[in-house]
Amino acid sequence: MKSSLIILYHREPHDEVIENGTIRYIPHKSPNGIIPTLKSFFANNFQGTWIAWKQVSEKQRSDFSEKVSVENDENYHVFRIPLSPEQVKSFYYITSKEAFWPILHSFPYHFTSKSSNWSNFVEINCLFAEAACKYARDDTLIWIHDYNLWLVPYFIRQKKPNIRIAFFHHTPFPPADIFNILPWRESIIDSLLSCDLVGFHIPRYSENFINTIQSLRSIDIVEKKQVPKHLTSMGTALAQREFTTKIKCNNQIIKIDAFPVGTNPKDILQVLYSEYAVKRFRKIKESFHGCKTIIAAGRVDYVKGNTQKLEAFDRLLKRRPELHGKIKFVLTCVRAATEIRIYKEAQNQIEQLVGAINGNYSSSSWTPVTLFTEPVSLLDLFCYYKAADICWTTPLRDGLNLVAKEYIIAHEGVNGVLILSEFVGAAIELPQAILVNPYSSELMDQAIDEALGMPEEEQREKMAKMYEIVSTYDVQYWANRFLHHFSNNLKA
Repeated sequence: MKSSLIILYHREPHDEVIENGTIRYIPHKSPNGIIPTLKSFFANNFQGTWIAWKQVSEKQRSDFSEKVSVENDENYHVFRIPLSPEQVKSFYYITSKEAFWPILHSFPYHFTSKSSNWSNFVEINCLFAEAACKYARDDTLIWIHDYNLWLVPYFIRQKKPNIRIAFFHHTPFPPADIFNILPWRESIIDSLLSCDLVGFHIPRYSENFINTIQSLRSIDIVEKKQVPKHLTSMGTALAQREFTTKIKCNNQIIKIDAFPVGTNPKDILQVLYSEYAVKRFRKIKESFHGCKTIIAAGRVDYVKGNTQKLEAFDRLLKRRPELHGKIKFVLTCVRAATEIRIYKEAQNQIEQLVGAINGNYSSSSWTPVTLFTEPVSLLDLFCYYKAADICWTTPLRDGLNLVAKEYIIAHEGVNGVLILSEFVGAAIELPQAILVNPYSSELMDQAIDEALGMPEEEQREKMAKMYEIVSTYDVQYWANRFLHHFSNNLKA
């Protein structure tokens, strides 16, 4: 069956469970922001196809089902591309994580291409393009997500020259001089220039993209616009006054847009107001024993700034002994599912810092840091957000960061304090947060002191403004902004 909308994302939108020898495909429960966001898009708009990869052993291939349906998700079916463990390791854990990831997040000293298998990356992108074309009508809209699938637009365009192709970049897009470290830069840029629309979270990333194109190819700037009023245009690290919205290359017009991904406030609050969540929230709140509580959520990754937060918390306890027994830091830091050396080192460093802090300051009735290294359920995570007095979200670099927005929704604009890194995309949407440069120990110390001392009236005022922003520019706004570009000829 052909689809009107095809979404390509490297991960499956479901979990597999085996009951009585039968495989069931149930909705994915991970708190990862991208999957529920895209599923929300499907639910609110069009029936279609989701294309992802699935790791399959040689033994599993004989009875592997490429096409599956997810329980309670009737608006789309899933087509899985079977990849061997060796293909997955090279494609995702080596080429993507060791070569692309450090460049995208402006950490070039972690970059290496020695172990990368570019031909394997090309092959897998070809497989995604073939699958998309298999399910596409002439009027289908194909929406490709993230850097793992950089080359897919080019291969689709070769097979279906008149089809509509959109690409959304969920990570940061770095400055041209950093992106151009990639030895495959021209193939990547030429593929993205095969799209009708290329989208980014914020104008700074889209301008970095334009600058990179101009360093490699001849293009005409067709249209520029002022940054929308709801995005900060000056005064912070990622601010941008104007951005390019339309270019021309090889007689093709390509739209460029910046529209940050939003949350689904209705879904978050529906979870929090469920009977079980209300009980769970009370239990979590009681476990804090009246302590002022800070929450930080994420995973093990050198870009997430976990060690910087822990070091700042250690300094806080050293310089302010009056807080001993009265403050608690809850850190959910999910360990990586791979043995990549740099992630293993980061995990060890985090565990050592937590051990040292708790060893130095704990008492019989107080443990200053609680560390979760396994995934926390979405319900529990939302309850922790709601229960925490402060959300400490200070990655060294992040494409957007939905944790900040989820925390704001969980508090419904009533109370709470958000400390936010200037180097995450959400910072230009949320100037009312305590914005901080996480590379500076002094500024991190000032930020946590300001958060701890913020009067309740000021908390309410700032959170109310941020709640209005996050509620207005939610996932549905993001979906509508995307659809607007194709509204003249989009069919349900």
